[in-house]
Amino acid sequence: MNEGKIFLHLQAVKDEKGGVFFLLIDPDRTPEKKYLTLTEAAGQCGVDAILVGSSFMLASGFSLAVSLIKESTSLPVIIFPGSFTQVVPGADAILFTSLISGRNPNYLIEEQVRGAPLVKQFGLEVIPAGYMLIDSGMATSVQYISNTQPIPRDKYEIAGAHALAAQYLGMKMVYLEAGSGAKLPVPEPMVRSIASYADIPLIVGGGLTRPEQCSSMIKAGASFVVIGSVIENDPRFTLLSELTEATHPKKVIMV
Repeated sequence: MNEGKIFLHLQAVKDEKGGVFFLLIDPDRTPEKKYLTLTEAAGQCGVDAILVGSSFMLASGFSLAVSLIKESTSLPVIIFPGSFTQVVPGADAILFTSLISGRNPNYLIEEQVRGAPLVKQFGLEVIPAGYMLIDSGMATSVQYISNTQPIPRDKYEIAGAHALAAQYLGMKMVYLEAGSGAKLPVPEPMVRSIASYADIPLIVGGGLTRPEQCSSMIKAGASFVVIGSVIENDPRFTLLSELTEATHPKKVIMV
C-alpha cells in the first residue's frame, strides 16, 4: 500500500518537531459550540492534527460534525472510528484500525469489512493501525463496547508481540490506548519496550493530563500522543498549549 499525503505529512511533522500532537474530539460527548471553538483554536495552540471519533455514538450527527470541524480548521482531520457507521465523507484520512489486542471478531475484521466499501466510496486516505487496549486501572467505554480484555500493564512482552504482529501484517501504526478519562495512562516502560521491539510508529492515548506525561511518552519512543477529554475544561486553552509544547521537544525557530 502506498503511503498517502497525510501519513507522509505526519511523518514530516515528527521529524521536524520530535513528536506529533493529536487532539481527539468526540462529538457525542462535547457540545457543537465547544468543539468548534476548540477546533478553531487548535492550530494556534500547536495541535498538529485532529482526530474525530467516539467509542459509542449516541447522537446521529457524526457526519455533520466531521464536516463542521473540517470547515473550521486547516489542520488535517482524521476519522478515528468506533464503528463502520462513523465512516463518513469530508475528512482527510481515516485510521483504519483493527482491535488486535482483543479476540472479538467483530472488531478484528467485521467492522472493517463493513466500512471498507464506504472508505473507497468517500475517497478517504487510509492509515492502517493496530489498536491495542492497555489496562488503565478501570473499565473503559471501549473495553465494554468491544467486549474485550485489555493487555495487563506489566505484560510488556505480550504488548510487544502484538505490535510486531501489526507491523508484519502491514499496518503503518500501533495505537496504545488506555481509554478516555483513564485512571492510569499507558506505562512509560511499556512504550519504551514496544518502541525498541517494533519498527512502526506508536500512538499513545488515554489518561494523559499533564505536559510532563506527554514529554515522557515522546522520550520513551512514542511518535504521537492523543489528548481529548482533559481539554474540555480548559476554556483559555492554556493547558492545551502546554501539552502541545511538551510533545514537541525539537524547538522550531522561525527565521
